[in-house]
Amino acid sequence: MADHYQNNIYNQGDYPLQGDYPLQGDYPLQGDYPLQEDDAASDVTEGHDEEDQMYEGEYQGIPHPDDTKAAQRAACSAASDLEELSEQYEYIMEECGHGKFQWMLFIVLGLALMADGVECFVVAFVLPSAEKDLCLSNAEKGMLGLIVFLSMMVGAFLWGGLADKVGRRQCLILALSINCIFAFMSSFAQGYSFFLFFRLLSGIGIGGTAPIVYSYFSEFLQMNKRGEHLSWLCMFWMIGGIYASFTAWGIIPRYGWGFSMGTEFQFHAWRVFVLVAALPAIASLVGLTFMPESPRFLLENGKHDDAWMILKQVHDTNWRSKGQPEKVFTVVHIKTPKTTEDGFFEVQSATRTPVQRWAVRSLTLCKLVCRNTDWSSISSSESGLDLFCIIVGFLPYNISYYGLSVWFPDMIKHLQHEEYVSKVQVIHKKQVENMIFDFPLENQIHEEVVYIRDKFINIEMKSVKFKDSLFEDCHFENIRSSETVFENCTIYSTVFYNTDLWEAKFTDCKMENTTFEHNKHGCHLDTAKENDVLIYLVSFLGSLAVLPGNIISALYMEKIGRVKIIGGSMLISAGCTFFLFLSFSQSAIIALQCLFCGVSAAAWNGIEVVTVELYPASKRATASGVLNALCKLAAVLGSSIFASCVGITKAIPILLSFTALVCGGLVALNLPDTQQKILQ
Repeated sequence: MADHYQNNIYNQGDYPLQGDYPLQGDYPLQGDYPLQEDDAASDVTEGHDEEDQMYEGEYQGIPHPDDTKAAQRAACSAASDLEELSEQYEYIMEECGHGKFQWMLFIVLGLALMADGVECFVVAFVLPSAEKDLCLSNAEKGMLGLIVFLSMMVGAFLWGGLADKVGRRQCLILALSINCIFAFMSSFAQGYSFFLFFRLLSGIGIGGTAPIVYSYFSEFLQMNKRGEHLSWLCMFWMIGGIYASFTAWGIIPRYGWGFSMGTEFQFHAWRVFVLVAALPAIASLVGLTFMPESPRFLLENGKHDDAWMILKQVHDTNWRSKGQPEKVFTVVHIKTPKTTEDGFFEVQSATRTPVQRWAVRSLTLCKLVCRNTDWSSISSSESGLDLFCIIVGFLPYNISYYGLSVWFPDMIKHLQHEEYVSKVQVIHKKQVENMIFDFPLENQIHEEVVYIRDKFINIEMKSVKFKDSLFEDCHFENIRSSETVFENCTIYSTVFYNTDLWEAKFTDCKMENTTFEHNKHGCHLDTAKENDVLIYLVSFLGSLAVLPGNIISALYMEKIGRVKIIGGSMLISAGCTFFLFLSFSQSAIIALQCLFCGVSAAAWNGIEVVTVELYPASKRATASGVLNALCKLAAVLGSSIFASCVGITKAIPILLSFTALVCGGLVALNLPDTQQKILQ
């Protein structure tokens, strides 16, 4: 293949450039041919006659046969150009080699993917603290958790389509900028509505990173390096989870970190974590300013000179770092397919004011993106059946993966709660008089107890229930409470001063001559309970367990093949789910989570590689965006279904995961192996 391209493309002295035709010498001008006056006159006359005659199918809306043939010839010519460009581009990447430039881009794009991984954990880690600062109800907490995946779903779909029309680098810079700006603003938001809104926009920004990153990086890789290095790139998502767990573990429990300005502005440790979580996105954004646009994208859009300069930069950077600066970039001309979109932009906006030109360009861009992201446009291509197989395999996998990712920590919390409840202290039918309670009350039930002239001063009440009890001439002062309730109690001549015992905590209680003075306002953090380090430890170990799967997929992606990696990983993961029946303790659940995450990671990597290789450059980011959007939708479904089963039954999550993974694995085995496929 190398000799073929050197002879047919690069020896420009023998072959003219595209669109350049000699006017003299061996190739005579059209005017040099002898004129055939009779035929010419006849042609003119016949052409004139045909214009006077009406095509009989015109009124019926039937295309003229000549128009149909012209369209077919144009389509064949465009397909031929694209195929020739694909083969030539692969040869150029082989000449550029793999070296310093790819590794620099690998780090920059890896940081962007790392930011995507961090985003999935931020709200989950800050929620126990934020719910106290923002006074969140259960419904509001659920909406915050839901908005993360919904916003990332919208972002993946939006930015994937834009990246195929505007450019990979430009869209990635915009997406990361939006994420950084609104993540920063969310850390200072003092109300639930603003915090929710800023996290929504932050998620839309970061949602575009995954589909753009894989498409962007793949277009700088040669065929025999693609599977391995895309798999190594996937490892940054795992690093994002480790980074989020580690920094949350080190920052959030230190609730004293921060400051306040009265009661209106609070900046506690969890807000510091939100800022620290945005650092990978900021670092990637800075790195992208030094990276070029994808030359493959530029060639697809007819920007030959810009693409050539970038490819020369890649070539020179790599060979200079290898100690061969004298190696010359021999490519002189690159086959560029004909495009009409740029011309359409210019025709539509050539004679208008700047504002009108901007409006026309924006509207035209929206139409092009909508046309490119239209489901019929994606599924009607030659890869439509393959996309169906990817979706059928990928959706069940993500439902199981994200569902179990929620189920594992929730089961640990459930076991902790059961163990906590089993140690409850019950105080039944006692009378307490003239006693001062100046020590914490925790995990107790006071049933049918009589309190007379007792004082509860400067204490914390945690998980305390007063049921069918009597309080007479008692005094409560400076009380902090969590999960403390009074049920069917009788309260006489009692004072509640500077407490957080509000009316909502008294159920079916009878009160006489009882006063509430200077009640505490706002919510208060219970650091001992809410910031359990086990939460961070579970996420940290789950993310770390992905490392073996990433290493195996990277080392064997080119040796075993994409399809076997995907199918085998899913089927082995299905077998691992049956061990969940043995999850009777916290340590067993943590071990099973690590096993499942480690085995299933290879399937994720394989699917990302196949998606990038399966679609042409004009739809690569779009298809990846659609796939990642469906992934986030599956995350919402999986987390909702599996969370509802916690504490009720293990059978439903286990059987659902097993069935989904087996079906997904069997379907994935029917995917085409794109290992030897040139990027179209």
